[in-house]
Amino acid sequence: MIKLYGSASCNSCRKAKAWLEEQGLAFEERNIITDPLTKRELKEILALTETGTEEIIATRSKVYNKFSFDFNDLSFNELVEVIQENPSLLKRPIVMNETKLQIGFNEDEIHQFIPREVRKLNSKRMTETLLYMDLENQRFA
Repeated sequence: MIKLYGSASCNSCRKAKAWLEEQGLAFEERNIITDPLTKRELKEILALTETGTEEIIATRSKVYNKFSFDFNDLSFNELVEVIQENPSLLKRPIVMNETKLQIGFNEDEIHQFIPREVRKLNSKRMTETLLYMDLENQRFA
């Protein structure tokens, strides 16, 4: 199941939600500001990151500037606790499933959440369409 973690005021979150709906993909949505992530959920997110804190911490957020320590110096459990207490530290949206994670909205990257079978079918249809168009162009040339 795809999970969409975001906030009501986040434009990128609205874009991600609209894209998922356009694709007809089932997803669970959650406002992480009004309903903060649990320690377990934060650990699941961190486990899927490639660069750890750099990937998920919103360094331009107002709440980030109130901290004087380096987030990279925190232990794993300390980091999880700080984020849980300050959910606006997280970049948004967070789109994830059991094996994939996307931080922020990127239309090219979010396609990874379309099931492989559907992507293959769409690719096949596109190839057939392009071949047909090429034949039509040759016929009228």
